[in-house]
Amino acid sequence: MDLAFDRRHIWHPYTSTLTPLTCYPIERAEGVCLYLDDGRALIDGMSSWWAAIHGYNHPHLNQAAHQQIDQVAHVMFGGITHQPAIDLCKHLIAMTAEPLQHVFLADSGSVAVEVSLKMALQYWHAKGESRSQFLTLRDGYHGDTFAAMSVTDPDNSMHSLYKGFLPQHLFADSPKSGFWQEWDERDLDDFTAKLTLHHQDIAAVILEPIVQGAGGMRMYHPAFLQGVRRLCDEFGVLLILDEIATGFGRTGKLFAYEHAHIEPDILCLGKALTGGYMTLSATLTTSHVANTVCGGEAGCFMHGPTFMGNPLACAVANASMEILAKGEWQDQAQAIEAQFAKRLPQLAEHPYVTDVRWLGAIGVVETAHPVNMENIQAHFVEQGVWIRPFGKLIYLMPPFISQPEHIEKLVKAIETALNKPECFQ
Repeated sequence: MDLAFDRRHIWHPYTSTLTPLTCYPIERAEGVCLYLDDGRALIDGMSSWWAAIHGYNHPHLNQAAHQQIDQVAHVMFGGITHQPAIDLCKHLIAMTAEPLQHVFLADSGSVAVEVSLKMALQYWHAKGESRSQFLTLRDGYHGDTFAAMSVTDPDNSMHSLYKGFLPQHLFADSPKSGFWQEWDERDLDDFTAKLTLHHQDIAAVILEPIVQGAGGMRMYHPAFLQGVRRLCDEFGVLLILDEIATGFGRTGKLFAYEHAHIEPDILCLGKALTGGYMTLSATLTTSHVANTVCGGEAGCFMHGPTFMGNPLACAVANASMEILAKGEWQDQAQAIEAQFAKRLPQLAEHPYVTDVRWLGAIGVVETAHPVNMENIQAHFVEQGVWIRPFGKLIYLMPPFISQPEHIEKLVKAIETALNKPECFQ
């Protein structure tokens, strides 16, 4: 593998061409393991950025991909439909909240968010109101495209340098009450104040339910989400839930909004939709929102990606939905959570650790100092695991099929890293 060419010419996510980080050459993957070109196996604690929930080289997903590619890999969705898309939308409507009856298929999580924001804007335009602002939370993350960045925390995120170029929306304080802690009603005060003052200008509220992902891996109390739904109803504002990271079982519920027993007006899905095989996303909404949008001046929803409803991706997504339908993910996520609940508090005693938290198949170790990415990544590879921290957060989102020995090896690797000062800045 020509790693020298890679280092000189290929830009990897969030890296510098001036000081490129070491990249590790993966030759194949199987189950929960990534295999380097020298044969070493790395237990994957990331599910390839939270997507490969069933692990790698899964026979059912492979079969679906092989079968579909022999029929049609891609066809435009404009004026054409196909069975994989129909089947997938049936799955999504059946498994999500009952009011969500219309599905818009797109090609990435960021685009799903863009679609949701455009839906909300068109909804109010069709109703004859000019509402152009969105209310969201600090410490949130919704993607890397411009509209998605505009509802991502402008001060505490990787997108802060774009602050002057993005539309300015409203950011309420994130809840402080953790998922497992006692609920403090004051957590809703800032959100309530901003919605009360600006509701006539707000097209929608958008937030990540229960778990804020790349903005800080924060896990908040379901009562906050219940309060948000109640306030959106009171002020007549749409609620968009971004479940791109949390959807399909990651938090121990099929969808994170189930922890709060609420329903969104618009729902964004992605990442694990295809079990990590293909890029695909979906934005679902109610008949009321969809019909209002399409009853407006444009007479339709004004969006249509080239690879919308890609048959190959839809076929693999259907196979992933079939695996989820067996229900094994529930016991798997519960077992992972139980192991995190036992092991992570032991790490909390380390002087480098400021907090540990977990929910479902998510485990987080927050440290006092930012990691040294080059050094800590090398350490993890030496330990036979693949963990990709960011900032002060060392987190795990392993495939659901991970066994106790896999989780133990991942946690042990973090434990040993804490005892290596060179792994931190």
